[in-house]
Amino acid sequence: MTRGDQRERDRAKKLKEEASKGKKLTGSPQQRREADAKAVAEKQAAKAQARAEAEAKGEVASFDKKIQQRQANAQQKK
Repeated sequence: MTRGDQRERDRAKKLKEEASKGKKLTGSPQQRREADAKAVAEKQAAKAQARAEAEAKGEVASFDKKIQQRQANAQQKK
């Protein structure tokens, strides 16, 4: 039982679908690592800036509130 060129058509169709999704990785692994590291550094800088602004206002940043709540809950359980 042969399928003729059906396999070839299915492969072409699958390649076309994958290409339209845009999930292809661009650049070398080293370039992707560098880009990821840059994005993480930007997020950390933004979070540090938000924390500094909250401290300047005399408030506690939302992330720090969560940490304080976890510590309080851990002490209550002891």
